[in-house]
Parts: sequence; structure tokens; C-alpha cells
Amino acid sequence: MSTPAGAPAVLDPLTLPSDDNVNAYTFCVELKGSQWFLQKGKMIAYYGRIDFNGIGHGRLDRLVRTSFHSPLHASDWVVADGQGKMLLADRAFDVNSYDLDEGNLTIRSGNLLAFQPTLALKQSIVPGFLTLIGTGKFVAASNGPVVFMEPPIRVDPQALVGWADCPSPCHHYDHGYLTGVIGGMRALTGIGGTSGEEHQFEFVGAGTVLLQSSEALLPEQAAGGVPDQAGVPGGRSAPTQPGQQSGAPRLPGQLGDLQRRFGL
Repeated sequence: MSTPAGAPAVLDPLTLPSDDNVNAYTFCVELKGSQWFLQKGKMIAYYGRIDFNGIGHGRLDRLVRTSFHSPLHASDWVVADGQGKMLLADRAFDVNSYDLDEGNLTIRSGNLLAFQPTLALKQSIVPGFLTLIGTGKFVAASNGPVVFMEPPIRVDPQALVGWADCPSPCHHYDHGYLTGVIGGMRALTGIGGTSGEEHQFEFVGAGTVLLQSSEALLPEQAAGGVPDQAGVPGGRSAPTQPGQQSGAPRLPGQLGDLQRRFGL
């Protein structure tokens, strides 16, 4: 069957790429009897025989003990295991893969989608961030293309995706901006909140800083949440009583916990 000119390509297991982007918003991981760590809610489809095991459960405990060292985020992640091709995406944000070679990279926890178990994931000392150490590939999302910058540099915290092979940043506050007319109006009225002009993360030393091309962080979404839409199984729940919150309760460590995610 021929494809009309200008029609979108129809992909199958043979034509999907292996460990590469399908487009700017979708990444394809190929499993060959191997495993990947995967953040919940980021797999959109797969071909083949792939099992998903929760962190701390099942037969992959030895793998978890050697590669996953962040109890605070354990409920947000699963291990994909088997043979096939798996498509990853995050709400039409830019998705790309990156390779570490005996390195270390600290990344905002909500931006990290998946990583190979040859990398060890650890909880960063900076709240809302995770650190990957070792050699291997990981997949991350960003609000716009990622740019790579060399320290010393000061960056808007909301544009920061992560940093590699350099010390953790410190906070920098612009005294002149805070004490000026605009800063005074903010202090008196509380309108406007903080901005990148008055508060930045400061990086010094050698290394690389990863920035997204936007000051808007990825919107929060509970991992595995069911959209409240017609036609979605479990999407239409019973009406709630006045004062009662709808949906499942938010648990500590669940994706979407602002205190853990941002930590600013």
C-alpha cells in the first residue's frame, strides 16, 4: 500500500528508531532483554513483551539496590523489563537523550523521564533535583530546546534544567533590584512574586549548565493520574460533597509535590 504524498509516515516495530527520537517530542527505547528505569506516566505506547515493575517490588530488587538510591522518589518510578520498543513522551514537551561517560549530572526531578541502569540515581542535596552518576544514556524533557552554558554564570531558577560535572549552585539575590522601586512595590504589595531579575542560581568552576529555552517550568501532573474525561475508564468519579476534594489524595513523594519538585 503506497502512502500519499504529504501524508504522515505510519511506523511499525521495524521502522521505529532504536534508542533515538521519533520526532522532537517522542523518544523510542529498544529493550533487548534489558531494563530501563522509567518515570510513571511517560510511556505512551510499546511493541513487544515488556513488563513494568514498581521500585521495591518484584524480582528486580538487586537491580534497584545498585542503581536507584532515592527513597523519596521511589513511588514515582518503575523498571521496564523485556523485549520490544517503547515510546516515551511528556505532554508534547521537547524530549531528548543524553550520554554520560563516567560523569555526574544533576537534573530537575520532573524533567528526567528515563535512564539506563548502568547509571546510578541518587537524591541530590539540592531539593527537587536528582543526580545521575556513571556511564549510560538518559532521556529528559524540557520546555523548549536545551542550551548548554559554561560557568561562571547566573541563571533564572525556572529556566534551569540541570548541571554536569560542576559544583552545586548557590543562591544570588540582586540587592539593587530588591531595594529599588520595583522591589519596594513587591515588598509592599506582594504582587508579582520573585523573578529571575532578583533571584538567580550562581554557578562557578568547571562544568556545563543545562538551560531550557523558557522561564516556565513543566506544569505539575500527578504520575499515573486518570484524566477526568468522558470515555476514560475511571475518569468520571462520583460528585464530591461541599468542601471535599476530588480525585485521589496526594501522597508524600508523589510526582507533583511542589515542595520536592521545586525546592526553591
